[in-house]
Amino acid sequence: MIRRLFAEWIGAFSLLATVVGSGIMADRLAGGNIAIALLGNTIPTGSILVVLILVFGPISGAHFNPAVTLSFAIRKDIGVLDSVLYVGAQVFGGISGVLVAHVMFDNPLIDLSTTVRTGLGQWVGEFVATFGLVGTILGSLKARPKAVPFAVGLYITAAYWFTSSTSFANPAVTIARGFSNTFAGIQPSNVPAFILTQLIAAILATYFFQWLLDGEAS
Repeated sequence: MIRRLFAEWIGAFSLLATVVGSGIMADRLAGGNIAIALLGNTIPTGSILVVLILVFGPISGAHFNPAVTLSFAIRKDIGVLDSVLYVGAQVFGGISGVLVAHVMFDNPLIDLSTTVRTGLGQWVGEFVATFGLVGTILGSLKARPKAVPFAVGLYITAAYWFTSSTSFANPAVTIARGFSNTFAGIQPSNVPAFILTQLIAAILATYFFQWLLDGEAS
């Protein structure tokens, strides 16, 4: 369990260091072009997800995401206590990654975001992003388990662009990004609604794809 928790911690740490670090770098180099900055944030995020799942998947399952852990708990692939420990490691790892990204780019260590991300459009975007992520994972596990890292990386890369929220799809990521007043940030007061939406989407996606995939198998 200690090895699994460290894998979840360092995975979430690396993911958030990449999300926030690439966001800062992209914003600084884009010269005010938001589309270019978003592209510079998207490619590293999708890429690091492939790497992290390949590396840590054999150890912990490479969740890095409380919504994914919740889905696996519903499926009874992970116990309740283990799920709680996983979520703690993911949240702590994510916040740690943000702080290190700030140090690397000479930003204030803790700098609460002022970026407003709220409203029906944003919440629907997060629902779609999370529902699709869980579906991608479950569907790939059923059809081709070795493809999961690539499927997840490609899905998040796409979802950055087709969802209005730029696809957080992860409560640990959402919490951590509240601590970063950078390109990737989210105002802390907007965090609870994002997380609630993500968890609802994860639950519904789990049951839907369980029905869909079991039906296909039968």
